[in-house]
Amino acid sequence: MSDTAAPATEIERLYELPDQDAAAGRDAVEEAIRLLDEGAIRVAERRDDGWVANEWVKKAILVYFRLRVSEPIELGPYTWFDKVPLKRVTPDMGVRVVPPAVARYGSYLAPGAVLMPSYVNIGARVGSGTMVDTWATVGSCAQIGSDVHLSGGVGIGGVLEPPQATPVIIEDGAFIGSRCIVVEGAVVSEGAVLGANVVITASTPIIDVTGEEPREYRGFVPPYSVVIPGTRPKEYPAGTYQLPAALIIGRRSASTDLKTSLNDALRGYGVAV
Repeated sequence: MSDTAAPATEIERLYELPDQDAAAGRDAVEEAIRLLDEGAIRVAERRDDGWVANEWVKKAILVYFRLRVSEPIELGPYTWFDKVPLKRVTPDMGVRVVPPAVARYGSYLAPGAVLMPSYVNIGARVGSGTMVDTWATVGSCAQIGSDVHLSGGVGIGGVLEPPQATPVIIEDGAFIGSRCIVVEGAVVSEGAVLGANVVITASTPIIDVTGEEPREYRGFVPPYSVVIPGTRPKEYPAGTYQLPAALIIGRRSASTDLKTSLNDALRGYGVAV
C-alpha cells in the first residue's frame, strides 16, 4: 500500500464540505479512485482485531459520486447512462472477463481472477484465482479473497454507507454455493463452504450443530465451516413459524488440498452447491 496519510486527510476534509466547495478538490478524489481501481488502496483490510473499514476510502467514493454527473457510455451495441465509467480491462492485468460481465471503475480485479457474465461494483476487490460465476453480483466495497468461488447467481451485498461500516468479507478459499446471499457486512471466513441457497445477514442465526449443544453466531461464519440452509421455530400470537437460519454441519480440513477437502465435504455432508 502507498503512503495514504496525506490523501486521507484531504478526503476527510472534502467529505465535510458542500458539493460546490468540494469540487475544488476533484483531483484528489479522482486520484483516490484511481488508486482504488489499481488495488493500491482498499476499502477494508484485516488487522489483528479483525476486519476494519478504511473510512476515508469509502468517503472518497461518496464524494466521487457527488461530484460526477451522469453521461452516456457506449461500447459496441451497448449503451449506458451513469456517473461511473466502466473498468478498462487490458491483457497485462492477467484477468479474464467473459462478455457481458461488467466491472465498474474503482473496483479491483487481481491477476488470475475470472469474471463470467457477472457484475462487480465500485470499491469491490476480487482476489487472485477467484471465480465470479454467471449472474453473480459483487456489491460495492465487498472484499472477495483469493481462490474463492462465487457460484451462479450468488448475491454479495454492498455496504457503502455509513463509512465506518465494514463491508461484506469473503475470505480466501471460501466456496459460496448457487443462489447464496451474503449481505450487511457479514464475514465468511477462510475455507468456509456455503451450500446452495444459504442466506447470511447480520441477524441470521448461524448455528453450529456439530456438538452436543448448539453454538450460535451472527454475521460471522467460522473458518472451514460447512453450512446449509436451515430453519428455527419462533412463536407468535398467531402460532409457531419457522424462520430462516444457517446450520454449520461440519468442517473442511485445513490440512489437505482445498479441492479434495471441498469434494469430501460435499459428499460427506450431502451439501448441494
